[in-house]
Amino acid sequence: MARTPTRADGKDRVIVGDCVAEMARLAPGSVDLVFADPPYNLQLGGELTRPDQSRVDGVDDDWDKFADFAAYDAFTRAWMSAARRALKEDGALWVIGAYHNIFRVGTILQDLGFWILNDIVWRKTNPMPNFKGTRFTNAHETLIWAAKSKSSKYTFHYDALKMLNEDVQMRSDWTMPLCTGAERLKDAAGKKLHPTQKPEALLHRIILGTTRPGETVLDPFFGAGTTGAAAKKLGRRFIGIERDKTYAAAAKKRIAAIDPTAPENLVITKSKKDEPRVPFGLLIEQGYINPGDLLVSPDGRIKARVRADGSLAADDFTGSIHRVGAYVTGAPACNGWTFWHRQSADRGLESIDLFRRAIRSAMAG
Repeated sequence: MARTPTRADGKDRVIVGDCVAEMARLAPGSVDLVFADPPYNLQLGGELTRPDQSRVDGVDDDWDKFADFAAYDAFTRAWMSAARRALKEDGALWVIGAYHNIFRVGTILQDLGFWILNDIVWRKTNPMPNFKGTRFTNAHETLIWAAKSKSSKYTFHYDALKMLNEDVQMRSDWTMPLCTGAERLKDAAGKKLHPTQKPEALLHRIILGTTRPGETVLDPFFGAGTTGAAAKKLGRRFIGIERDKTYAAAAKKRIAAIDPTAPENLVITKSKKDEPRVPFGLLIEQGYINPGDLLVSPDGRIKARVRADGSLAADDFTGSIHRVGAYVTGAPACNGWTFWHRQSADRGLESIDLFRRAIRSAMAG
């Protein structure tokens, strides 16, 4: 008997089961973002020890073992195809890996029609050393961010990420530590519960930057639930799929203890490009500026007269607020909104940009 498709109806949930089978039950085009932390196929040849012969607690779980590259490629194609089916047309996918698998993953991703937007280097501040001294210390992992297709109108909060980075454009190399300390989930014996638990800071940046509040994030390899924890804090919905019951139970407990952030604190810093266009002529039509008014430079020495059609006149030169500003300053270009001011007896010198902001506020209200 066929199983009934599960819809991404906005309800947060953790599903225990095989990710390919469970994603097949999701309604097509029902999620906004996929974050995937799949098995890396580390191909460990035996037990790893430190110079003092103590054992390194590496990843040797059965879920990371594949017969050969062909088996891993088939697995990758299966889960990625299922994830692609669940994604909305303007959705996007993040996948993380290391040198063991990320190049194979990237090839399959492109073969399936995804459009790569960036690769991100996560530089770890506290990487595990190369104990044998036979290779460079593996101090980074790679993330691929890809839209569902070349024509997808994917979400990217450029200005919000810039704000997160002290008003500097966010680069494609991110420096942050591995998951340690109180954030690391422990089992009953006090040992780390999951060998590859990702730091919440990593998911915070991804979810904040590439989704909107209320949207749904799907994680097909949910593990310790970091994606769900970050999503809940940021006011996003999540669907987590995890085949290990112990991991799933721990993830549920972790997420249940989180208090979601108040909606008013989730407002994203918007790009100037997203603001409605306000022509200077609209200021005249709405009475903020009148034909015949004089606009002046910030120091008050340069003047131009406003005309009814929204142009300015200075000497014998006429044109837009930007062209006239460039003319009177002898500059190749000028931002007329910040250059021109209106002088009034009661309010003093006011930038005309204040009036533009007032109109934009009214449009948004």
